[in-house]
Amino acid sequence: MANEDEARDWNGDTGRYWADHAEHYDAMLAHLTPHLLDAARIEPGERVLDIGCGCGTTTLLAAGRGAAVLGADLSGPMLAVARERAAGVDGVRFEQADVQVHDFGAGSFDLALSRFGVMFFDDPLAAFTNVTRALRPGGRLAFLCWQDLRENEHRVLALDAIAPHVDTADAVPPGPGPFSFAQPGYLRELLTGAGLTGIAVDDVRAPVRLGADAAAAADFLRRGAMLRTIFGRYPAETVERAVAALTEALVPHETPDGVLLGAATWLVTARRP
Repeated sequence: MANEDEARDWNGDTGRYWADHAEHYDAMLAHLTPHLLDAARIEPGERVLDIGCGCGTTTLLAAGRGAAVLGADLSGPMLAVARERAAGVDGVRFEQADVQVHDFGAGSFDLALSRFGVMFFDDPLAAFTNVTRALRPGGRLAFLCWQDLRENEHRVLALDAIAPHVDTADAVPPGPGPFSFAQPGYLRELLTGAGLTGIAVDDVRAPVRLGADAAAAADFLRRGAMLRTIFGRYPAETVERAVAALTEALVPHETPDGVLLGAATWLVTARRP
């Protein structure tokens, strides 16, 4: 695999955490996922590649629209959940693969889609060039990725709440990561370089659900990769003060449907000529 650091992470603590909290993440993204599926325009009988399929949610949703779907991901723990969820479902298969280098077969798919699974390549041009090759002429690409961190209330609130107690300056390190596709100009340049045309980058905003109440949401956030990395540098008493401040900051956002905060994403579509 080319993405050695990412492969290690997604087969380690991060991958296991996502696998253990698959339903929580699905609930978190429930207001965003339909935007992706609508843009993908899946037709019965189409062949679909789900990039960074994780625990298989979008793979199964695409299959539910009559497609034959291959879910590809680096994470063994998440793929184990995906395979368990897909037991007995026709037209679904999964493969542990690095999309940058894996041979999916030229022209094998009508559509490639991804729900927040494309931002972690150490060579994104190579990855999207490989995806372009896997699409048939006229084949489509549709994915969701995050806009800039400061556009995402669910991240900003967490970092601002804990900032009096811990250093958050390097919360977004350089290189692959959730916000590596935050700039639409870069996205268009990247996809053009990969041989795609008809590129559209649309602003999609919706609430994300972080937990049933403020305490549950704070616990979920503290165990995610971003805060876990920050908190790992501090003693337990400092972390607990920071988490208490985060919990307090989340209380005003409690609703009958759970803790809801705003999210800003790019919905990106393109096609192979």
